Amino acid sequence: MAGGGFGAASGGGDFEAKITPLVIISCIMAASGGLMFGYDVGISGGVTSMPSFLKQFFPVVYKKTQETGLESNYCKYDNQGLQLFTSSLYLAALISTFFASYTTRSLGRKLTMFIAGVFFVVGTVFNAAAVNLAMLIIGRILLGCGVGFANQAVPLFLSEIAPTRIRGALNILFQLNITIGILFANLINSGTAKIEGGYGWRVSLGLAGIPAGMLTVGSLIVVDTPNSLIERGKLEEGKAVLKRIRGVDNVDPEFLEIVEASRVAKEVKHPFRNLLKRRNRPQLVIAIWMQIFQQFTGINAIMFYAPVLFQTLGFKSDASLYSAVITGAVNVLSTVVSIYFVDRAGRRVLLLEAGVQMFLSQLVVAIIMGLKVKDHSNNLGHGLAILVVLMVCSFVSSFAWSWGPLGWLIPSETFPLEARSAGQSVAVCTNMLFTFIIAQAFLSMLCNMKFGIFLFFTFWVFVMTIFVVVLIPETKGVPIEEMTERVWKQHWFWKRFMDDVEDDPKGKLHA
Repeated sequence: MAGGGFGAASGGGDFEAKITPLVIISCIMAASGGLMFGYDVGISGGVTSMPSFLKQFFPVVYKKTQETGLESNYCKYDNQGLQLFTSSLYLAALISTFFASYTTRSLGRKLTMFIAGVFFVVGTVFNAAAVNLAMLIIGRILLGCGVGFANQAVPLFLSEIAPTRIRGALNILFQLNITIGILFANLINSGTAKIEGGYGWRVSLGLAGIPAGMLTVGSLIVVDTPNSLIERGKLEEGKAVLKRIRGVDNVDPEFLEIVEASRVAKEVKHPFRNLLKRRNRPQLVIAIWMQIFQQFTGINAIMFYAPVLFQTLGFKSDASLYSAVITGAVNVLSTVVSIYFVDRAGRRVLLLEAGVQMFLSQLVVAIIMGLKVKDHSNNLGHGLAILVVLMVCSFVSSFAWSWGPLGWLIPSETFPLEARSAGQSVAVCTNMLFTFIIAQAFLSMLCNMKFGIFLFFTFWVFVMTIFVVVLIPETKGVPIEEMTERVWKQHWFWKRFMDDVEDDPKGKLHA
């Protein structure tokens, strides 16, 4: 799941800063982009399990779900068109990310968030009013463009507004809003599924207009970040905003550092080529692989298709939606746990603990499904069904306090300013590409691999946990400007890539 945390605040540990109401309000407003994204993720799974929706747009799938004994338990929802409804959003987000990278840099974070809001509003109208599959897919593509712009601008905005000491917690606000969006979507689906007349899915898709409107209006209210204003040559305005958000008059040290960082960033004529330089290799490798691993935990497969998955396990339609609501609530509460612990316990502790918990949870689900849920029979008793829900909740909770928010936060803390925009685009693009792949392939994989799909994700959880042990350093409490000296030059493996920083004038900024 794409979540929050790009571009880190430029403030070092010694800068004077209060946690001002303006910072809190701006962050809450901006994080509503996460609410919209989460609602999109959560709503699609519930809508695609509604008979009235399937009957209108996917009659072949509807017919399969009505026939008993003819179709494999694992294959009744396997349909490329149905998967395209979910995954088209992420393909559009992947492409729009590169346009968003340009607008974020040249027009600012605030205006990019407004553009995202407009895309969301128009996409919602198309989806709620859809009379054929083409309108439905166009709506999803427009929503995808909104996701691409929001995921580029919102986390960057949050990072640059936040004082260093609460950078992790404010960053995770975006991820928290994603989980709240998913929970609301599940609650709404459980209600609209009961609407007589077969138009419940329109209500579900149409209510996305509420978070879409919140982001659009919010983007008009918030101030742009000092980093963005200074980067665009508005030095006095940038300094005035910096004083307002820090709540102090003495902002000269931070202001001068942002000005210097901006100057160095402007000297970089080819941001993507600069990103490939040896000194940026550790950050780039970690950013890319964390996005890939985030998707290969299997979390989006469960979040997109939770109601479908629970129906596959033999739950009735209502029960499957309620089970999805339970997992959504666990997701929200566990993200709050992450907000509390991320700046206390550190990043690595959360990732390693969650690796063990996710591994065991998925393994138990795979074993139960392998023994009890066959192609044409389902011997899952009441007790085992509850155990499956508990294991899914255990998996979701451990993801929500680890790979969900930290998959974005850790890359955001490591890129220097001159590589940040390009690094941001690569990370968002990677995340959306693999979200698209998982969304497009999951139902077919479930059909062909059956319970083995969970063993597949279990294997990846094992690999990513080893990756954390070996290659991910602790970044808790380290000011961004000191990452090179205190993190990369001290790491047993990555220090070999830091040799050329001494000789490179551009490297001096973050060394």
